[in-house]
Amino acid sequence: MRDVIVGIDAGTSVIKSVAFSLSGEQLADSAVANTYYNTSDKGVEQDPVKTWEDAAKTLQALLTKIPDLAQRIAAISVTGQGDGTFLIDDKGEPVTAGWLWLDGRAGSLVDDFQASPNKEARFNLTGTGFAACQQSAHLMWMKKYVPELINNSATAFHCKDWLYFKLTGERVTDPSEGCFTFGDFRTLEYADEILDMLDIRDCARLLPPMLDGVKSYHLLSSEAAKKIGLSEGIPIVLGYVDVICTALGVGLYDVDSSPGCTVVGSTGVHMNLVRGVKNIQINSECTGFTMPMPIDGIYAQMQSNLACTLNIDWVLSVAEELLAEFGYEVTRKDLIPYIEDWLAKSKSAQFLYQPYILEAGERGPMIDNNAKAGFIGLSSQHGFADLVRAVIEGLAMAGRDCYTAMGHVPDEIRLTGGAARSGALRRIFGNVLGAKVRTSQREEAGAAGTAMIAAVSIGCYDNMDDCISDWVTPRLGELEDYDIAEAKKYDALFPSYIASRKALQPVWQQLSDRSREET
Repeated sequence: MRDVIVGIDAGTSVIKSVAFSLSGEQLADSAVANTYYNTSDKGVEQDPVKTWEDAAKTLQALLTKIPDLAQRIAAISVTGQGDGTFLIDDKGEPVTAGWLWLDGRAGSLVDDFQASPNKEARFNLTGTGFAACQQSAHLMWMKKYVPELINNSATAFHCKDWLYFKLTGERVTDPSEGCFTFGDFRTLEYADEILDMLDIRDCARLLPPMLDGVKSYHLLSSEAAKKIGLSEGIPIVLGYVDVICTALGVGLYDVDSSPGCTVVGSTGVHMNLVRGVKNIQINSECTGFTMPMPIDGIYAQMQSNLACTLNIDWVLSVAEELLAEFGYEVTRKDLIPYIEDWLAKSKSAQFLYQPYILEAGERGPMIDNNAKAGFIGLSSQHGFADLVRAVIEGLAMAGRDCYTAMGHVPDEIRLTGGAARSGALRRIFGNVLGAKVRTSQREEAGAAGTAMIAAVSIGCYDNMDDCISDWVTPRLGELEDYDIAEAKKYDALFPSYIASRKALQPVWQQLSDRSREET
């Protein structure tokens, strides 16, 4: 009996395969740490071959965890980290390392384009701000500095598209990533005008056809089946990009209400639901993202701060390094249980932290490739616990900044991501946002979302509404209210957060100019 759907989620930090029953119960999972590395010129890369090997390992390991799983799989669906560029040649071999969304090499080219007359025209087509992390920016940089990569390539994939190719042999992408930087969100088709604006029309041949996984799929190839230990011919479904699959799995789309959704992960993603293309609002700052969901006429509009929990990783790394100097061998993971203690010992809304820790700068709600992190308002009375609190408050402030740029903070925010399991973090987010929060009980929302697409695609459900009623609604946590007194403190502090962000932008530019001069 084919009664299991497997969702693969190839994230930035971890590649996971998760098995679900046809009604959405999580049965087992398997994970392998993802690996990537930094280059000297702001590049961030990962090995495509290893990415496929690791994904295959997670499937192989999953087969050992459920009796007779190989004979029970009804479908496999794949999602993964967004943006990025994985180039392959006409034989299907990688041309170079995969470029990730963390890559900042194209920053100066993006800055130049943003100062051009084409800035608004491009944004009005895509509904998506332009940033160095995007495939279109990567191709611009490659064409200018390493044109041989373009010349030797036949197809430009995103991470999940590469894995889908290895599973099926088919060269496709999905509508969310296909339209993300190259398409018109109204028609869900590629827009040649964008390629002309970016002077990469010759890259049009690299763009694969768009496939909506809800409506069609391909089959597991004999080569991939042999490698994994499965029978060929199993339906393989291409999911939407991970953020859309996560939003689907956590409940951004709700038949009866319009909640927001915040992903507290490596990246902070803040989403509002839009019903109907005519209701999409294009902001005058040309920032944010517009993506279709795997439901006809439904879109997610979002603002995303590039670094979210990566800021927490950084502050814990500082503690880790300091302790190591005194001979204490601890890891960041060892320090995570202390966060709740540090938050309890510190006072709220004492000073500010701007959470722009990545080399690639920031893309939400402003696009600034030079953005830097920093504390504002420190005094000698503040200790390490206060720094930890300020970092987490800064993440929530960044979320409020993003929601404000989209017009308003929804009354209810549905939280997901590993850090959302922390009650103290949820309280800070609720208080800073001035919104009730509800946390999905899904451990693997992205894998669940892509598996839901498969469940509809292979006919387990007639439509996504019915699938959501089984897979999502029963797994929503209790609604948690915010503290009115605490919310007032953050209301008073938020204008200073915005003012400092705007005031520091010239300083960030000066620091980046100086850094470039030194190199």
